[in-house]
Amino acid sequence: MIHVLIADDHPVVRAGLRALLTAAEDVTVVGEAATPDEAVQLAERLAPELVLMDLQFGEADTGADATRRIRSLDAAPYVLVLTNYDTDGDILGAVEAGASGYLLKDAPPHELVAAVRAAARGESALAPAIAGRLLARMRAPQVSLSAREIEVLQLVAEGASNGEIAARLHVTDATVKSHLVHVFSKLGVGSRTAAVAEARGLGILR
Repeated sequence: MIHVLIADDHPVVRAGLRALLTAAEDVTVVGEAATPDEAVQLAERLAPELVLMDLQFGEADTGADATRRIRSLDAAPYVLVLTNYDTDGDILGAVEAGASGYLLKDAPPHELVAAVRAAARGESALAPAIAGRLLARMRAPQVSLSAREIEVLQLVAEGASNGEIAARLHVTDATVKSHLVHVFSKLGVGSRTAAVAEARGLGILR
């Protein structure tokens, strides 16, 4: 039996996923989390084989950070990301955080159940379109920002100052500046506005 924890901030989505997964004979839902912190806590307490993780919780919290924390637990569950977001930055951030799979919420029910089974076995469970884009990115990495650099740039795009970014990510102002210097260099730009525009044009940011 595959024990699954559902992490999503929308009650209707959680209810729908619970109904879908419970209908599968070899899957049982052991818990639901509405926030990333709750997902980490329940993953540690309930010890499921798999966490089904959304990427965006409200405006500030991200599933990628929760994924990273869950994958660092003792006897860490596998994580399958199920989200509406499909930019390269989102996909790369989730995979770098340790996600075993990445599906979009418009995936057919049978594809989701198959992905749950695969991810729970420790296998890669990427939607075909997602896998193709990751492979293309690996073959032709014109610009390769780290997950943290993308995270910093996303906050810049949202209008956050260096101090606000530092507080949100629990790092120093100097660290934020260092990340931005690397981002500017990799994107070939000289300002925050240009960096955001270039990243959006490349599909790194949504």
